[in-house]
Amino acid sequence: MSIPNAFRIVPEIHEDERGSFMELARSSLLSEAIGYPFVIGQANCSLSSRNTIRGIHGTALPPGQAKLVTCVSGSVLDVAVDLRVGSPTFGQYEMTRQDAGTGISVYLSDGIGHAFVALTDDACVNYLCSEKYVHGTMIEINPLDPDIGIPWELDGPPVMSDKDGAAPGLAAAADAGILPGYEECLEHYASLRPAAAA
Repeated sequence: MSIPNAFRIVPEIHEDERGSFMELARSSLLSEAIGYPFVIGQANCSLSSRNTIRGIHGTALPPGQAKLVTCVSGSVLDVAVDLRVGSPTFGQYEMTRQDAGTGISVYLSDGIGHAFVALTDDACVNYLCSEKYVHGTMIEINPLDPDIGIPWELDGPPVMSDKDGAAPGLAAAADAGILPGYEECLEHYASLRPAAAA
């Protein structure tokens, strides 16, 4: 993507009279692209109704939590936001439409925030996370922050958790020192590389 260390995966779809088949991701290819092994520490799944916004969420370093995100039912508009202070794309976002039939996924390295809006009433999103959830390490940024300016495709009022609705904007979070630094994230990525490749 235009944000360093964020990737969009578009699989090849094979169709016949039975339906379709696609390879969503291959560990070796993903690991080669990101520069270190992608290890699954936890798998999550969320089911959302239309106009539900989840995020913007990230995880403090340590422990970090990279994500491979795939919509497996319905449709979502997925958003990556660079939360790494000092990054050349800090505060910028990139959107990816994910429809279950396409198998399109996004991989977001540590320090990149994630959010989406459900475009259908049966939007089911699967997350493969590099680390297990650790209480107290989640970073929440208000998804309606005008300084970020995400153009959510809503056809009604947004449905959000109280926590997301009350989350600080990007500037306030940066001022409070709760966001990871870009150099800190680069050092973290380097630490994940096999010793022979370091």
